Amino acid sequence: MSDIEIMKGNEALAEAAIRAGCRAYFGYPITPQSEILEYLADEGRRRGMIVLQAESEVASINMVYGAAGAGARVMTSSSSPGVSLMMEGISYIASAELPCLLVNVSRGGPGLGTIQPSQGDYFQAVKGGGHGDYRLIVLAPSSVQEMADFVYRAFDLADKYRAPVMILADGALGQMMEKVRFPDYDPAEHVVPKPWATTGKTPDRARNIITSLHIETEQMEQINIRLQDKYRLIAERETRWEEVQTADAEWLIVAYGLAARIAHRAVDLVRARGIRAGLLRPITLFPYPSKPLAALAGRVRGMLTVEMNAGQMVEDVRLAVNGRVPVSFYGRMGGIIPSPDEVVSALQKMVAQDVLTETEAN
Repeated sequence: MSDIEIMKGNEALAEAAIRAGCRAYFGYPITPQSEILEYLADEGRRRGMIVLQAESEVASINMVYGAAGAGARVMTSSSSPGVSLMMEGISYIASAELPCLLVNVSRGGPGLGTIQPSQGDYFQAVKGGGHGDYRLIVLAPSSVQEMADFVYRAFDLADKYRAPVMILADGALGQMMEKVRFPDYDPAEHVVPKPWATTGKTPDRARNIITSLHIETEQMEQINIRLQDKYRLIAERETRWEEVQTADAEWLIVAYGLAARIAHRAVDLVRARGIRAGLLRPITLFPYPSKPLAALAGRVRGMLTVEMNAGQMVEDVRLAVNGRVPVSFYGRMGGIIPSPDEVVSALQKMVAQDVLTETEAN
């Protein structure tokens, strides 16, 4: 293992990409993720990467399409409105079943919005975003260490399933500085054969053709069936989550990313006041940890979803528990980060309402 370093989240992610064997990066600057491009333009180029600032986000995602089709480990990064511009290309990449890494260090919206952190891109990332019946594998870091660690996991998952993977972070995680340690990782040990890549015709095989255009409806349906089968397999094998103090919890907070760190502190505060609360933090947003949430629904009295948006992941929480327990929501929007005290207050209101309802029933 390497020594501990103090780095920004964006810089730690970029450094991990170099160490993970990323051969090419194509992107366009936008706050609050521009340090990824800046770091790779310096360190990445010096250490052998192809790093190109494209003329737009539309251009950069299509460059990713080309490099991924040639079998290279390749990535791009952007923030909210920039990712919106990439959606057509991302849909093409998903249909063509090409592995790559997409990074969204999201900011407040809608529109150009603010440069402050937000979780308003959950729907866009998890529900597809672009056109057609496709999904992204979505990883949600909650620390600078995970900003780095998830890069290795993302590239390995992308290659394993021939699918685009997104790291969905936010502006605060991209800009904050924390300790980070980079693991020993040899990209050569993670090489996956890519006989489908467009590396040119050889005496051993005909040329490969990669496309997302299929005129015959029957063929397009078969491609969709194959994709849906793959997504079900990913859901069975790759769902990840973290539980904090759930063994005796009567109340459960559900939060991801930066909001989960805030919720973790809130759990400690309410437990000091006699409320047995726990936390479930989804690490994969797709596939979503619906089964562990459903299991906890049979043990707790209610759930509170905390997000930096108007209420997006809360819909998946409600689907998972299927009406078995009340699910409340607390969120801040426009780039404002909720405080632990605000989360404590929201949970206390939920507990008080439960006590009132029980009293009225008796």
